[in-house]
Amino acid sequence: MNPEDFPTPEADVDSVSPDALKDRIDAGEDVTLLDTRMQSDYEEWHIDDDNVTSINLPYFHFLEDDIDDDVLEQVPDDRELTVLCAKGGASEFVAGALKARGYDVNHLENGMNGWAEIYERVEVTDYDGSGTLYQYQRPSSGCLGYLLVDDGDAAIVDPLRAFTDRYLDDAAELDAELTYALDTHIHADHISGVRDLDAEGVEGVIPAAAVDRGVTYADELTTAEDGDTFQVGEATVETVYTPGHTTGMTSYLLDESLLATGDGLFIESVARPDLEEGDEGAPDAARMLYESLQERVLPLPDETLVGGAHFSDAAEPAEDGTYTAPIGDLVEEMDALSMDEDDFVEVILADMPPRPANYEQIIATNLGQNVVDDEEAFTLELGPNNCAASQESLAGD
Repeated sequence: MNPEDFPTPEADVDSVSPDALKDRIDAGEDVTLLDTRMQSDYEEWHIDDDNVTSINLPYFHFLEDDIDDDVLEQVPDDRELTVLCAKGGASEFVAGALKARGYDVNHLENGMNGWAEIYERVEVTDYDGSGTLYQYQRPSSGCLGYLLVDDGDAAIVDPLRAFTDRYLDDAAELDAELTYALDTHIHADHISGVRDLDAEGVEGVIPAAAVDRGVTYADELTTAEDGDTFQVGEATVETVYTPGHTTGMTSYLLDESLLATGDGLFIESVARPDLEEGDEGAPDAARMLYESLQERVLPLPDETLVGGAHFSDAAEPAEDGTYTAPIGDLVEEMDALSMDEDDFVEVILADMPPRPANYEQIIATNLGQNVVDDEEAFTLELGPNNCAASQESLAGD
């Protein structure tokens, strides 16, 4: 149902903004959520945290004037509840029904769509290259991006189309001009912002190795070959070809301090290898990934930070709140990085999660073969990213 299709709530209820809810969760408060989406939607994607109690009761249980007692018994009456849904209509109605029955309740403004609009910029304090480095974090999907600012210039790695204006505004706020927008690969979980930023006068960059997948706009952008460099103030961004997750997967070494690994290596796992060639091509892609990690990534100095394009619920942030970690620490904590090739391939293929929602449409859009407007683009990428090889952490085992 659309929000406007729900009856008028039985009682007026306060709304809580997604940012305010996130602040409460980050502060360690105990939060109880009543998620009124359908069970299948909830199981695919919901707000999860150590101090969050999440209850799933679909909205249709609350549509009758007399709500069944067995439904109400599942709703705690001894604490504040935040009701949520997809867009905010069902949650407001359900919260009103519960408030009329004496519950302490509010509802999440704009629902999970509002949650997906949260996008935080956090400084990477362990970065010791020239300039200042920030990590963008989208908690709804675990997407990460990197903004490097130095001497009036700025570059964004793995931008999201939904936040095109945000990058331009942030660069201006930091007294810099956004000069480069670089993609690590053809993403399967979100719509890239590189072309939109290029249209705003930023130089868009895609890996040359990704063009053969069927990129339709390659001649409109800059293509980065292995070893190419880009100057951002006094900082140097070096292209490092690291295929495996995809044949075009490319990392960017930011002033020899942080390797933006895209979906090749995360702080809790390595990439899944099946999104380009499917199950049949996954073993060969896994071997390609092994070679990239062993020959291109792990030989870097131990103190080099790794920053992937995603984090999962299994990831633990560093002390500065970013999802980054030194390569040396990852080698010690992630057995997959010190296995021989056959064992590595076996582990990577053993526990791959479901593929990202709408991944085929998203890939086609990022190749330029499919055209969607901003609203459809936002809807396509809702949900978890699922780009890692395992739903569980491979680090620290």
